[in-house]
Amino acid sequence: MASAPSPVEAAGALVWRVRAGRLQVALVHRPRYRDWSWPKGKLDPGESAPVAAVREVEEEIGLDVVLGIPLPGLGYRLSDGRHKVVHYWAARAAGRGDDAPLGARPPVAHADRTEIDGWEWFDADDAAKRLTRGDDRGPLDALVDAHGRGRLATSALVVARHAQARKRSQWDGTEDDRPLTGLGLQQAEQMVPVLAAYGVGRVLTSRWERCTATVAPYAAASGIEPQVADGLTEARHDESPARVGAMVREAIDDLRDTVLCTHRPVLPTVLDVLAEHSGRHVADALPRENPFLAPAEVLVAHRGVTHRGVRVLAVELHTSSAVAG
Repeated sequence: MASAPSPVEAAGALVWRVRAGRLQVALVHRPRYRDWSWPKGKLDPGESAPVAAVREVEEEIGLDVVLGIPLPGLGYRLSDGRHKVVHYWAARAAGRGDDAPLGARPPVAHADRTEIDGWEWFDADDAAKRLTRGDDRGPLDALVDAHGRGRLATSALVVARHAQARKRSQWDGTEDDRPLTGLGLQQAEQMVPVLAAYGVGRVLTSRWERCTATVAPYAAASGIEPQVADGLTEARHDESPARVGAMVREAIDDLRDTVLCTHRPVLPTVLDVLAEHSGRHVADALPRENPFLAPAEVLVAHRGVTHRGVRVLAVELHTSSAVAG
């Protein structure tokens, strides 16, 4: 029996801002369909959904964005029978063009004008009326609801397990200098655009080689000096899990977009602290079983300030597409 074809995956974002107290979102116009919709597009081969979402927004409306909370996606059947899945995030401009005036604008130069011939900011209520597809209102409803509850402005704490390392049985050196494999080095490179998608501006890592090597490509690409923490190593965690818990609490409260890279045995403590700062539905979405995260897998915890202090409002997982050949 023939297996079902893989779904077609696409990604996009609801780019938002607040002007004169009004929530506004960016819509693109597609002349081929004569419709207004969200900036989005298909994933390139090997590309992750968050990276595709940021790329598509930049290509279609010319804004560099940072992803926030994930929003409800869409799924529907294509004319050829395949299933299409579209992933969406809330997103804010990361500097370029956010203060541009209202009004229609052409797409950026490298966007295909047969696909996108312009875009505009709309007040959220007007956007709901302007959207051509009724299903596109689902992500907007979630965005408006989050804004109304003060849970739209968030920052990311990315928890990363180091990339694939040499096995202990195959390494003659010490535990703290056990290196990444060739695959692990590929996984570390692939992590760069993922961390960039969430605007990571702080790198906090275990001092052991396999962790520092995992975040090194991103630190180099972004010009960030990593903060190396002895307390995030397996050995120090064995001595004092409470010390690690305190470090994670500080990272949560810091509110800077941060990546924290550590080891599998340390992850239960990290996840316990995240659960302490989460509501039930978010805590239930955290990994529960060993190994908790695969090598180079990242958990993105979106945190915001509420009446109860800093809380984790949403989480998502992303796995490296680099696998052993």
